Amino acid sequence: MFERLKTTTGADDKKLLFLAALPVSLRDFRENQTVLRDGEEPSECCLIVDGFCVRSKTIPDGRRQILSIHIPGDLPNLQNLHYATVDHDLVALSDCTLAFIGHRALKELIRERPGVGEMFWRDTLVDAAISREWLVNVGQRSTYNRLAHLIIELRERLRLVGRVIDNTFAIPLTQEQLGEAMGVTSVHTNRILRDLRINGVLELQRGTVHILNEHKLQELAQFDGRYLHLSPSS
Repeated sequence: MFERLKTTTGADDKKLLFLAALPVSLRDFRENQTVLRDGEEPSECCLIVDGFCVRSKTIPDGRRQILSIHIPGDLPNLQNLHYATVDHDLVALSDCTLAFIGHRALKELIRERPGVGEMFWRDTLVDAAISREWLVNVGQRSTYNRLAHLIIELRERLRLVGRVIDNTFAIPLTQEQLGEAMGVTSVHTNRILRDLRINGVLELQRGTVHILNEHKLQELAQFDGRYLHLSPSS
């Protein structure tokens, strides 16, 4: 989280020391375990220390839409500082470790150190910008463009926290889960991944992405990363 906040908000070491002093409780979750359930009223915010989580909504017939993917360093329910009830599920995508910070401690720190509050405010705004881009991705891009865009976004976010090596990185998404993130069936997702592999664009094997041709991937994604706001001036 510190590396990400330094880069995206320009946070100095003093602000980060205040964050480091917050009391936290570490908890482990298994793959597919629900961290927060739609309708709950949590008294804590969580930070992903290791592993991946997703926000999702499930409609009455059982179909699920993945709304966002969260990686190490993310604070996926920071918004619950300001509204009581969770309006979606937060689910562990892989085995993961989360650090929980009480709302009271966070609010006291923000009152005492307004600069920390500004840093969190910017972080939630970036989260909202990513959500807007996901709406465009699911609603307007073709399925091939959709997958390419999602892969590049995750790479750029993971690169920020040191999780990318030579265009190879882990994303523990099954084909079904990728489909839930893109709004298509797992069968369709399988076809897209097969075609991208045959055409030498990328390969997804056992939860690891290998980008084979950056130029072709960028052509498909038509990626403009401004919405990630990866620097304080953006």
